[in-house]
Amino acid sequence: MTGARLADIALPEFGMPEAMPEIPAHLYVDRLTRLRARAVERGYDHLIVYADREHSANLSYLTGFDPRFEEAVLIVGPAGDPAILVGNECYGMAGAAPLTMRRHLFQDLSLPGQPRDRSKPLPEILADEGIRRGSQVGMIGWKSYSDRELMEVPAFLVDVVRRITGPTGVVENANDLLIGAKDGLRVINEVEQLAALEYAACQTSNGVRQLLLGLEPGMTEQEAVRLLEWNGMPLSCHLMLTAGPRASLGLLSPGDRPIGRGDRFTVAFGIWGALNCRAGFVVAEDAELPDEISDYVERLVGPYFEAVAEWYGAMRIGQPGGVFQEIIDRHLGDPFFGIFLNPGHQIHLDEWVNSPIAPGSQIELRSGMAFQVDIIPATGTDYFTTNIEDGIALADESMRAVFSGRYPGAWARIQARRDFMANHLGLDLHPDVLPFSNIPAFLPPFLLNPDRAMTVAG
Repeated sequence: MTGARLADIALPEFGMPEAMPEIPAHLYVDRLTRLRARAVERGYDHLIVYADREHSANLSYLTGFDPRFEEAVLIVGPAGDPAILVGNECYGMAGAAPLTMRRHLFQDLSLPGQPRDRSKPLPEILADEGIRRGSQVGMIGWKSYSDRELMEVPAFLVDVVRRITGPTGVVENANDLLIGAKDGLRVINEVEQLAALEYAACQTSNGVRQLLLGLEPGMTEQEAVRLLEWNGMPLSCHLMLTAGPRASLGLLSPGDRPIGRGDRFTVAFGIWGALNCRAGFVVAEDAELPDEISDYVERLVGPYFEAVAEWYGAMRIGQPGGVFQEIIDRHLGDPFFGIFLNPGHQIHLDEWVNSPIAPGSQIELRSGMAFQVDIIPATGTDYFTTNIEDGIALADESMRAVFSGRYPGAWARIQARRDFMANHLGLDLHPDVLPFSNIPAFLPPFLLNPDRAMTVAG
């Protein structure tokens, strides 16, 4: 690997999948079985999984059902079909889920002002499901805390469960069973799930590619966002696209402001299972930048790309998460770069599941983990930022053999991306690493010249 530099690099067409891989119904049954086994190990006799529109990934992973407009509650007992509590509008949809569930209409999960005249009281439903005085209940929402007594699940549910179970019962946070960074069920993906993640990454990365190739000054932000060609798959976050002064805030939605030559620019597009982001300046070359940031590539983008290149080179099964933090601290530890979040995290249906990447982390990366390459400089200066956000996964030799056999089209795309990253970008990838993005580590800092991108190739 040499120092990072700009080079003429044509981004190849890696292809798009013809159909969305499906998660087979038997896999939901298997997931539930594995979750119950972990509950027994922890001493729980029941698990309660809460979901709302934004925080539905745990429920969707277990059942294939996610609530629309309203909330839902899954009750998993020691045996038999689990029970799902749903409001007025999701009752029918829950019955069509790939996992068989017993349905309870619980209208307090419905939107404000809707009828609430046909459901039993919550304590009665919980009692029917075997939750009683002395029960040991694990609550699952979407966030873990160091203290298991802390819960993000709404009080209307937690308070009732605590009253029922009483002083001899246990009601505690059990999110780590699903999202623990070391071995949560959702951070170790099956082959079928990895194929679904690759499909999702093709959609988001191809959208960002189309935007990079089609961006023109004079477009409004709302016109530019149409270049992403969102196909209607559920979003994992709102579409983000801004130019000019608002771009420094990063998280905003597109408006009707025209994009000007010389503007700062950022875009992020995420659906269930994938997110891609790029940022830079709406110029064709450094001569168009203000004099005070004419060294944008040398000062910011080059060191950033060198850090990302080493990060990619270290990625493999068995690597402790702290190694990646050390790489980024060494390259980008100067306060100028403004790195303040974990430099990489696990991804699933939700964009951020958890992260084993932290100072001193000894959590070893495992086969089946999927990661977001998510290293974000926030300089707070006129240099603005630069950014590569792409999805990858880790797979050992046996998992790679199964993946390539079942999903040959996806496997061909993965191999083509690996070849491009090695031969054109200079990124040395371990065989464990499966890049899912159709713009894999491709970083053109000057957005009006998308064929000029960063490389560390000799």
